[in-house]
Amino acid sequence: MPSRLLHQFSSVFGIARSLVIYWRPGRQPGLQALYRPFITPGAPAFDIGAHLGDRSAAFQALGARVVALEPQPGLARWCKRMVGQQLTVLPMAAGPALGTAPIAISPSNPTVSTLADDWRTQVTQHNAGFASVSWNTRLSVEVTTLDALIATYGLPCFIKIDVEGFEAEVLAGLSQPVPALSFEFVAGTLDVGQACIEHLRQLGDYRFNVVEGEQRVLRWSEWKTADQTDAWLAAGADHLGSGDIYACQTHHSALTGAYD
Repeated sequence: MPSRLLHQFSSVFGIARSLVIYWRPGRQPGLQALYRPFITPGAPAFDIGAHLGDRSAAFQALGARVVALEPQPGLARWCKRMVGQQLTVLPMAAGPALGTAPIAISPSNPTVSTLADDWRTQVTQHNAGFASVSWNTRLSVEVTTLDALIATYGLPCFIKIDVEGFEAEVLAGLSQPVPALSFEFVAGTLDVGQACIEHLRQLGDYRFNVVEGEQRVLRWSEWKTADQTDAWLAAGADHLGSGDIYACQTHHSALTGAYD
């Protein structure tokens, strides 16, 4: 098969695979239940690394004014199509400074496309789940910062960051505390999560919780301090393959909820 046709087939397969995973029936109610304590109706919410927009859809259903960043052009179009025309989709990435940067794309698995070159090397060496991933396409994309987004759209009630190893760089573009956010962690590259915690430690007093993989419930019955969460990552994160760490400022109402 010619390389161009193979690339097109891989892209179609990758998007179809993501649609099955992230838009399967019954997924949205669980996402909305997870995010309800963090979303303030009428307030902005940022979805950094929106992919096909399943999290954006949940934020929007809960009443947020959603700004979604997705630097892969095909996925950005699908995100708008799946969530609706009222969604603000920006075809760009977030990082530590304004500019442009190359993104490495895996057409057959676009959810792992990344701006983090060192992370690609590290995760391939230390996480067997990435051993067969091929990032064989590169694209130059516009990069903004969280501070710039806040200046334009207002302080968000929640920021979701899922950018395949570039999470710490995204947070480096944030110079003020926000009420709540989440960032992804992946086995073999847990130092990225530790760097995120360290940055948040400099911004304010946060408490932390964890969601395993694509589950939709918080793992810990009690929120932990930055030191406790950093130690959990340093000890191997309970051997989880991946997940998301949630951070709330200590006065946030979500900390008073029951998450058993």
